[in-house]
Amino acid sequence: MSDILPITYEGKPSYDIVLENSYDLLIEKVISSREKPYGKVCIITDSNVSPLYLREAYSVFSGAFENVITFEIPAGEASKNLKNVQILYRALVENHFDRSDLLVALGGGVIGDMTGFTAATFLRGISFIQMPTTLLSCVDSSIGGKTGVDFDEFKNIVGAFYMPRLVYMNLSALSTLPREQFSSGMAEVIKHGLIADQDYYSFLKENVSGISSLEPALIEKTVKRSCEIKGRVVEEDPREQGIRAHLNFGHTIGHAIEKLSDFNLFHGYGVSIGSVAASYISMKRGFISEEEFSDIKNTFISYGLPVSVPAELSQGLGITAEKVLAVTKSDKKMEKGKIKFIVLKAVGNAEIDRTVSDEELLDAINYVLM
Repeated sequence: MSDILPITYEGKPSYDIVLENSYDLLIEKVISSREKPYGKVCIITDSNVSPLYLREAYSVFSGAFENVITFEIPAGEASKNLKNVQILYRALVENHFDRSDLLVALGGGVIGDMTGFTAATFLRGISFIQMPTTLLSCVDSSIGGKTGVDFDEFKNIVGAFYMPRLVYMNLSALSTLPREQFSSGMAEVIKHGLIADQDYYSFLKENVSGISSLEPALIEKTVKRSCEIKGRVVEEDPREQGIRAHLNFGHTIGHAIEKLSDFNLFHGYGVSIGSVAASYISMKRGFISEEEFSDIKNTFISYGLPVSVPAELSQGLGITAEKVLAVTKSDKKMEKGKIKFIVLKAVGNAEIDRTVSDEELLDAINYVLM
Protein backbone atom coordinates (compact mmCIF):
# COMPACT_ATOMS: atom_id res chain seq x y z
CA MET A 1 0.00 0.00 0.00
CA SER A 2 1.25 3.45 -0.86
CA ASP A 3 -0.96 6.50 -1.29
CA ILE A 4 0.36 9.99 -1.88
CA LEU A 5 -1.87 13.06 -1.62
CA PRO A 6 -0.14 16.24 -2.82
CA ILE A 7 -1.15 19.41 -0.96
CA THR A 8 -0.83 22.89 -2.44
CA TYR A 9 -0.41 26.11 -0.49
CA GLU A 10 -1.31 29.48 -1.99
CA GLY A 11 -1.59 27.83 -5.39
CA LYS A 12 1.82 26.12 -5.34
CA PRO A 13 2.81 22.51 -4.52
CA SER A 14 3.68 22.47 -0.84
CA TYR A 15 4.00 18.98 0.66
CA ASP A 16 2.87 15.39 0.28
CA ILE A 17 0.74 13.32 2.62
CA VAL A 18 2.12 9.78 2.38
CA LEU A 19 0.05 6.82 3.59
CA GLU A 20 2.12 3.69 4.22
CA ASN A 21 2.11 0.63 6.45
CA SER A 22 5.77 0.92 7.47
CA TYR A 23 8.65 3.38 7.61
CA ASP A 24 10.33 1.76 4.59
CA LEU A 25 9.89 4.80 2.32
CA LEU A 26 10.41 7.41 5.03
CA ILE A 27 13.97 8.52 4.22
CA GLU A 28 13.28 8.59 0.49
CA LYS A 29 10.31 10.88 1.07
CA VAL A 30 12.19 13.03 3.58
CA ILE A 31 15.11 13.59 1.22
CA SER A 32 12.81 14.46 -1.68
CA SER A 33 10.83 16.94 0.44
CA ARG A 34 13.53 19.60 0.09
CA GLU A 35 15.81 20.61 -2.77
CA LYS A 36 18.84 21.04 -0.51
CA PRO A 37 20.00 18.24 1.81
CA TYR A 38 19.02 18.45 5.46
CA GLY A 39 21.77 18.63 8.07
CA LYS A 40 20.96 17.62 11.64
CA VAL A 41 17.70 16.00 12.76
CA CYS A 42 15.81 16.37 16.04
CA ILE A 43 13.05 13.81 16.70
CA ILE A 44 10.47 15.19 19.13
CA THR A 45 8.13 12.76 20.87
CA ASP A 46 6.37 12.07 24.16
CA SER A 47 6.52 9.50 26.95
CA ASN A 48 3.72 7.38 25.44
CA VAL A 49 5.13 7.16 21.93
CA SER A 50 8.80 6.91 22.88
CA PRO A 51 8.80 3.25 24.02
CA LEU A 52 6.78 2.23 20.94
CA TYR A 53 8.39 4.01 18.00
CA LEU A 54 11.33 6.21 18.97
CA ARG A 55 13.96 3.47 18.66
CA GLU A 56 12.76 2.52 15.16
CA ALA A 57 12.49 6.14 14.03
CA TYR A 58 15.93 6.95 15.44
CA SER A 59 17.42 3.93 13.65
CA VAL A 60 15.86 4.95 10.34
CA PHE A 61 17.07 8.56 10.56
CA SER A 62 20.53 7.77 11.95
CA GLY A 63 21.09 5.45 9.00
CA ALA A 64 20.81 8.47 6.68
CA PHE A 65 21.93 11.45 8.81
CA GLU A 66 25.11 11.80 10.85
CA ASN A 67 23.67 13.90 13.66
CA VAL A 68 20.32 12.81 15.11
CA ILE A 69 19.12 13.91 18.55
CA THR A 70 15.88 13.23 20.40
CA PHE A 71 13.67 15.34 22.65
CA GLU A 72 10.93 13.89 24.84
CA ILE A 73 8.14 15.54 26.84
CA PRO A 74 5.56 13.99 29.18
CA ALA A 75 2.48 12.80 27.29
CA GLY A 76 -0.68 14.86 27.51
CA GLU A 77 -2.19 18.25 26.73
CA ALA A 78 -0.65 19.75 29.86
CA SER A 79 2.79 19.54 28.17
CA LYS A 80 1.78 21.67 25.19
CA ASN A 81 2.97 24.96 26.60
CA LEU A 82 5.55 27.70 26.14
CA LYS A 83 7.74 26.35 28.93
CA ASN A 84 8.41 23.13 27.00
CA VAL A 85 8.92 25.12 23.81
CA GLN A 86 11.60 27.15 25.61
CA ILE A 87 13.31 23.96 26.79
CA LEU A 88 13.26 22.68 23.21
CA TYR A 89 14.67 26.00 21.92
CA ARG A 90 17.60 25.60 24.32
CA ALA A 91 18.25 22.02 23.18
CA LEU A 92 18.32 23.18 19.56
CA VAL A 93 20.64 26.10 20.36
CA GLU A 94 23.00 23.90 22.38
CA ASN A 95 23.16 21.41 19.51
CA HIS A 96 23.81 24.20 16.97
CA PHE A 97 20.68 23.69 14.87
CA ASP A 98 20.28 26.08 11.94
CA ARG A 99 17.90 26.59 9.04
CA SER A 100 19.34 23.67 7.10
CA ASP A 101 18.25 21.24 9.81
CA LEU A 102 15.03 19.33 10.40
CA LEU A 103 12.55 18.80 13.24
CA VAL A 104 10.50 15.59 13.26
CA ALA A 105 7.14 15.43 15.08
CA LEU A 106 6.70 11.80 16.10
CA GLY A 107 3.43 11.45 17.95
CA GLY A 108 -0.10 12.76 18.21
CA GLY A 109 -1.61 16.21 18.05
CA VAL A 110 0.22 17.63 21.06
CA ILE A 111 3.61 16.75 19.58
CA GLY A 112 2.63 17.90 16.09
CA ASP A 113 1.28 21.24 17.30
CA MET A 114 4.25 21.97 19.58
CA THR A 115 6.88 20.86 17.05
CA GLY A 116 5.24 22.90 14.31
CA PHE A 117 5.12 26.00 16.50
CA THR A 118 8.77 25.54 17.45
CA ALA A 119 9.70 25.13 13.78
CA ALA A 120 7.76 28.26 12.83
CA THR A 121 9.48 30.41 15.45
CA PHE A 122 13.01 29.02 15.84
CA LEU A 123 15.37 31.13 13.72
CA ARG A 124 12.19 32.58 12.15
CA GLY A 125 11.52 29.26 10.46
CA ILE A 126 13.12 25.82 10.28
CA SER A 127 11.89 22.77 8.36
CA PHE A 128 9.76 20.14 10.05
CA ILE A 129 7.84 17.02 9.10
CA GLN A 130 4.85 15.32 10.68
CA MET A 131 4.91 11.62 11.58
CA PRO A 132 1.49 11.16 13.22
CA THR A 133 0.95 8.07 15.35
CA THR A 134 -2.70 8.55 16.36
CA LEU A 135 -5.85 8.50 14.27
CA LEU A 136 -6.68 12.01 15.45
CA SER A 137 -3.36 13.40 14.26
CA CYS A 138 -3.52 11.45 10.98
CA VAL A 139 -6.90 12.82 9.94
CA ASP A 140 -6.73 16.25 11.53
CA SER A 141 -3.88 17.99 13.31
CA SER A 142 -1.00 16.89 11.05
CA ILE A 143 -2.66 18.42 7.97
CA GLY A 144 -2.95 22.09 7.15
CA GLY A 145 -0.11 23.84 8.94
CA LYS A 146 -1.94 24.95 12.08
CA THR A 147 0.60 25.00 14.88
CA GLY A 148 0.27 26.21 18.44
CA VAL A 149 0.49 25.77 22.18
CA ASP A 150 -1.87 26.40 25.06
CA PHE A 151 -1.57 29.45 27.31
CA ASP A 152 -2.99 29.09 30.80
CA GLU A 153 -6.48 27.63 30.25
CA PHE A 154 -6.72 28.81 26.64
CA LYS A 155 -6.26 26.05 24.08
CA ASN A 156 -4.05 26.77 21.03
CA ILE A 157 -4.27 30.51 21.70
CA VAL A 158 -0.60 31.04 20.75
CA GLY A 159 0.33 29.73 17.33
CA ALA A 160 1.17 30.22 13.68
CA PHE A 161 0.25 28.91 10.25
CA TYR A 162 3.36 27.02 9.14
CA MET A 163 3.41 24.16 6.66
CA PRO A 164 5.38 20.94 7.15
CA ARG A 165 7.70 19.63 4.47
CA LEU A 166 6.05 16.20 4.61
CA VAL A 167 3.33 14.26 6.41
CA TYR A 168 4.29 10.59 6.64
CA MET A 169 1.70 8.21 8.06
CA ASN A 170 2.61 4.69 9.05
CA LEU A 171 -0.92 3.35 9.46
CA SER A 172 0.31 0.19 11.19
CA ALA A 173 0.98 2.43 14.21
CA LEU A 174 -2.77 2.72 14.75
CA SER A 175 -2.84 -0.90 15.93
CA THR A 176 -1.15 0.14 19.18
CA LEU A 177 -3.71 2.83 20.03
CA PRO A 178 -5.75 2.42 23.21
CA ARG A 179 -9.44 2.08 22.38
CA GLU A 180 -10.35 5.51 23.75
CA GLN A 181 -7.66 7.16 21.60
CA PHE A 182 -9.04 5.46 18.50
CA SER A 183 -12.54 6.65 19.41
CA SER A 184 -11.20 10.15 19.95
CA GLY A 185 -9.86 10.20 16.40
CA MET A 186 -13.16 8.92 15.02
CA ALA A 187 -14.88 12.08 16.26
CA GLU A 188 -12.93 14.14 13.72
CA VAL A 189 -13.57 11.50 11.05
CA ILE A 190 -17.33 11.61 11.61
CA LYS A 191 -17.15 15.40 11.60
CA HIS A 192 -15.62 15.32 8.11
CA GLY A 193 -18.57 13.37 6.81
CA LEU A 194 -21.09 15.65 8.52
CA ILE A 195 -19.61 18.87 7.15
CA ALA A 196 -18.54 17.83 3.67
CA ASP A 197 -19.57 14.39 2.38
CA GLN A 198 -22.88 12.66 3.08
CA ASP A 199 -21.76 9.51 1.22
CA TYR A 200 -18.66 9.28 3.43
CA TYR A 201 -20.84 9.72 6.51
CA SER A 202 -23.01 6.83 5.28
CA PHE A 203 -19.88 4.71 4.69
CA LEU A 204 -18.82 5.32 8.30
CA LYS A 205 -22.26 4.27 9.60
CA GLU A 206 -22.27 1.11 7.47
CA ASN A 207 -18.78 -0.05 8.46
CA VAL A 208 -18.63 0.50 12.21
CA SER A 209 -17.50 -3.04 12.97
CA GLY A 210 -14.79 -3.23 10.30
CA ILE A 211 -13.38 0.22 10.97
CA SER A 212 -13.42 -0.33 14.73
CA SER A 213 -11.62 -3.65 14.17
CA LEU A 214 -8.93 -1.80 12.18
CA GLU A 215 -9.47 -3.78 8.98
CA PRO A 216 -6.57 -2.46 6.86
CA ALA A 217 -8.54 -1.70 3.69
CA LEU A 218 -11.25 0.14 5.61
CA ILE A 219 -8.77 2.07 7.75
CA GLU A 220 -6.83 3.13 4.67
CA LYS A 221 -10.02 4.27 2.94
CA THR A 222 -11.16 6.13 6.06
CA VAL A 223 -7.89 7.95 6.66
CA LYS A 224 -7.43 8.74 2.97
CA ARG A 225 -10.92 10.22 2.55
CA SER A 226 -10.60 12.32 5.70
CA CYS A 227 -7.21 13.57 4.50
CA GLU A 228 -8.74 14.43 1.11
CA ILE A 229 -11.54 16.40 2.75
CA LYS A 230 -9.29 18.35 5.10
CA GLY A 231 -6.62 18.80 2.42
CA ARG A 232 -9.16 20.25 -0.04
CA VAL A 233 -10.52 22.68 2.54
CA VAL A 234 -7.03 23.79 3.59
CA GLU A 235 -5.95 24.34 -0.01
CA GLU A 236 -8.96 26.57 -0.63
CA ASP A 237 -8.58 28.53 2.60
CA PRO A 238 -5.14 28.05 4.19
CA ARG A 239 -5.50 30.84 6.79
CA GLU A 240 -9.09 30.24 7.86
CA GLN A 241 -10.66 33.30 6.28
CA GLY A 242 -13.67 31.36 5.03
CA ILE A 243 -14.49 27.69 4.41
CA ARG A 244 -11.71 26.34 6.64
CA ALA A 245 -13.80 27.46 9.61
CA HIS A 246 -16.17 24.60 8.71
CA LEU A 247 -13.57 22.28 10.23
CA ASN A 248 -14.41 23.87 13.59
CA PHE A 249 -17.81 22.18 13.65
CA GLY A 250 -18.35 20.99 17.22
CA HIS A 251 -15.25 22.77 18.48
CA THR A 252 -16.68 25.98 19.95
CA ILE A 253 -18.59 24.21 22.71
CA GLY A 254 -16.28 21.15 22.65
CA HIS A 255 -13.14 23.21 23.35
CA ALA A 256 -14.88 25.06 26.17
CA ILE A 257 -15.86 21.77 27.83
CA GLU A 258 -12.31 20.47 27.37
CA LYS A 259 -10.91 23.53 29.14
CA LEU A 260 -13.36 23.32 32.01
CA SER A 261 -12.48 19.64 32.45
CA ASP A 262 -8.84 20.70 32.97
CA PHE A 263 -8.16 18.75 29.77
CA ASN A 264 -9.14 15.49 31.46
CA LEU A 265 -11.47 14.94 28.50
CA PHE A 266 -9.96 13.60 25.28
CA HIS A 267 -10.09 16.15 22.47
CA GLY A 268 -12.23 13.88 20.33
CA TYR A 269 -14.65 13.39 23.22
CA GLY A 270 -15.03 17.16 23.42
CA VAL A 271 -15.57 17.32 19.66
CA SER A 272 -18.20 14.58 19.86
CA ILE A 273 -20.13 16.37 22.60
CA GLY A 274 -19.70 19.72 20.85
CA SER A 275 -20.86 18.23 17.55
CA VAL A 276 -24.03 16.95 19.21
CA ALA A 277 -24.62 20.44 20.63
CA ALA A 278 -24.06 22.03 17.20
CA SER A 279 -26.35 19.45 15.58
CA TYR A 280 -28.97 20.22 18.24
CA ILE A 281 -28.89 23.90 17.25
CA SER A 282 -29.08 22.88 13.58
CA MET A 283 -32.15 20.77 14.36
CA LYS A 284 -33.81 23.51 16.40
CA ARG A 285 -33.35 25.87 13.48
CA GLY A 286 -35.01 23.38 11.15
CA PHE A 287 -31.95 22.62 9.05
CA ILE A 288 -31.89 18.91 9.92
CA SER A 289 -34.73 16.67 11.10
CA GLU A 290 -35.15 15.09 14.52
CA GLU A 291 -34.45 11.72 12.88
CA GLU A 292 -31.19 13.00 11.41
CA PHE A 293 -30.21 14.48 14.77
CA SER A 294 -30.89 11.15 16.50
CA ASP A 295 -28.90 9.36 13.80
CA ILE A 296 -25.93 11.68 14.34
CA LYS A 297 -25.95 10.96 18.08
CA ASN A 298 -26.14 7.21 17.45
CA THR A 299 -23.23 7.36 15.01
CA PHE A 300 -20.97 8.95 17.60
CA ILE A 301 -22.15 6.43 20.20
CA SER A 302 -21.45 3.52 17.83
CA TYR A 303 -17.76 4.47 17.81
CA GLY A 304 -17.57 4.63 21.59
CA LEU A 305 -17.90 8.40 21.86
CA PRO A 306 -19.84 10.36 24.49
CA VAL A 307 -22.76 12.57 23.46
CA SER A 308 -23.06 14.32 26.82
CA VAL A 309 -20.62 15.50 29.47
CA PRO A 310 -19.80 12.68 31.90
CA ALA A 311 -21.47 13.29 35.26
CA GLU A 312 -18.19 12.89 37.16
CA LEU A 313 -16.83 15.89 35.24
CA SER A 314 -19.90 18.12 35.17
CA GLN A 315 -20.71 17.52 38.83
CA GLY A 316 -17.21 16.96 40.17
CA LEU A 317 -15.80 20.11 38.56
CA GLY A 318 -18.98 22.14 38.75
CA ILE A 319 -19.30 22.58 34.99
CA THR A 320 -22.42 24.62 34.23
CA ALA A 321 -23.92 25.90 31.00
CA GLU A 322 -23.12 29.46 32.05
CA LYS A 323 -19.45 28.58 32.61
CA VAL A 324 -19.21 26.83 29.25
CA LEU A 325 -20.79 29.83 27.51
CA ALA A 326 -18.37 32.21 29.23
CA VAL A 327 -15.37 30.20 28.01
CA THR A 328 -16.66 30.23 24.42
CA LYS A 329 -16.37 34.02 24.52
CA SER A 330 -12.57 33.77 24.79
CA ASP A 331 -12.30 31.26 21.96
CA LYS A 332 -9.95 32.18 19.10
CA LYS A 333 -12.86 31.68 16.68
CA MET A 334 -14.48 34.91 17.90
CA GLU A 335 -14.67 37.66 15.30
CA LYS A 336 -15.62 41.24 16.28
CA GLY A 337 -17.36 39.92 19.37
CA LYS A 338 -19.35 37.31 17.46
CA ILE A 339 -18.81 33.57 17.45
CA LYS A 340 -18.30 32.07 14.01
CA PHE A 341 -20.50 29.13 14.87
CA ILE A 342 -20.69 26.21 12.45
CA VAL A 343 -24.12 24.71 11.82
CA LEU A 344 -25.28 21.91 9.54
CA LYS A 345 -27.50 23.18 6.75
CA ALA A 346 -27.88 19.49 5.90
CA VAL A 347 -25.95 16.31 6.60
CA GLY A 348 -22.80 16.74 4.51
CA ASN A 349 -23.16 20.52 4.24
CA ALA A 350 -21.86 22.97 6.86
CA GLU A 351 -22.13 26.75 7.04
CA ILE A 352 -20.75 29.60 9.15
CA ASP A 353 -23.45 31.33 11.20
CA ARG A 354 -22.72 34.52 13.14
CA THR A 355 -26.29 34.88 14.43
CA VAL A 356 -26.38 32.04 16.96
CA SER A 357 -27.58 33.67 20.17
CA ASP A 358 -26.45 33.10 23.74
CA GLU A 359 -29.89 31.65 24.45
CA GLU A 360 -29.45 29.06 21.68
CA LEU A 361 -25.98 28.20 22.93
CA LEU A 362 -27.20 27.81 26.51
CA ASP A 363 -30.05 25.58 25.35
CA ALA A 364 -27.62 23.34 23.43
CA ILE A 365 -25.08 23.28 26.27
CA ASN A 366 -27.76 22.33 28.77
CA TYR A 367 -28.80 19.53 26.42
CA VAL A 368 -25.33 17.94 26.51
CA LEU A 369 -25.02 18.52 30.26
CA MET A 370 -28.15 16.47 30.97
